[in-house]
Amino acid sequence: MDINVLLTYAVEHNASDLHLSAGLVPLVRVDGMLQQVAEAEKLDGAVLHDILRQILLSEDITLLSTRREIDCTFNSPTLGRFRINVFHQSQGIAVALRVIPKKIPTFAELGFSDIFYQICNMPNGLVVLAGPTGSGKTTTIASVLEYINATQNGHIVTLEDPIEYAFEPKRCLVHQREIGIHTESFGAALRAVLREDPDYIFVGEMRDLETIKLALTAAETGHLVFATLHTSSAAETINRIVDVFQASEKAMVRSILASSLRAVISQVLVKRKNGGRVAAQEIMICNSAIKNMIREDKTHQIYSVIQTGHEVGMRTLEQHLQELIKKGMVDAEQ
Repeated sequence: MDINVLLTYAVEHNASDLHLSAGLVPLVRVDGMLQQVAEAEKLDGAVLHDILRQILLSEDITLLSTRREIDCTFNSPTLGRFRINVFHQSQGIAVALRVIPKKIPTFAELGFSDIFYQICNMPNGLVVLAGPTGSGKTTTIASVLEYINATQNGHIVTLEDPIEYAFEPKRCLVHQREIGIHTESFGAALRAVLREDPDYIFVGEMRDLETIKLALTAAETGHLVFATLHTSSAAETINRIVDVFQASEKAMVRSILASSLRAVISQVLVKRKNGGRVAAQEIMICNSAIKNMIREDKTHQIYSVIQTGHEVGMRTLEQHLQELIKKGMVDAEQ
């Protein structure tokens, strides 16, 4: 079977993911729901191994045999890039391919508020994008970095696992580094990046204590750092960062975070009335009131500040959902 047939189907049907599993018909995820690929037949192990030979490098196939699972990307000249996870399961091999559009969408195309332009022009600090898996964080970060790439003169370094959107340098110098290929780990890459003269740093995920410490250090030392976390709100994001540290360090970390955190954007994807999905976002801008709440460990009060912070670009998730409903973009019954 030619993998390009399945990938073309996924792209043409605006699917976010394509799933291939031994013994099952190929599936695509469209608007958050899985559905079978029309007129496709069940895949057996031999067909799946043939597909893997089409999309994986020989070294990836060797790694798969030893590690039993791998993450990588596949680039199609006509269809774009795809993030790949291959794994073994009870029925044999399975493959999950995430569709990465060829064109990086703009803020206007995504329907983002003007506060994003201000965030991109911040001179330094930490900006965290939060949300569950599949909430569009990668696309949001890509649009942010592409706006900076097109409007600023600086050096962007991304640390990703794996590299997803590929950037063409415009006004910025752009270096993309993949964990496991170009560097050993997020921690190792962050230690090195401060010697690489960056202006903007993207950390694919703040997974552990070392990564969080180094990201905070980079934000403190004059860089604008973007990072992601699998949290659902600004308050939870702040608590998650603080909680990875030992009790004796937490007061110091809250002080560092209060001075270096610039914004937290928490998002989920909701169905549009006319098809597709749109990001609903909670936006917290770190003003003096929120800085004090972080220092004093009163993060439970942050939500009320966000509720009343519309003039400076803040909004709760509920406020944004109501706005989307009023615009007729989203059904109130979701």
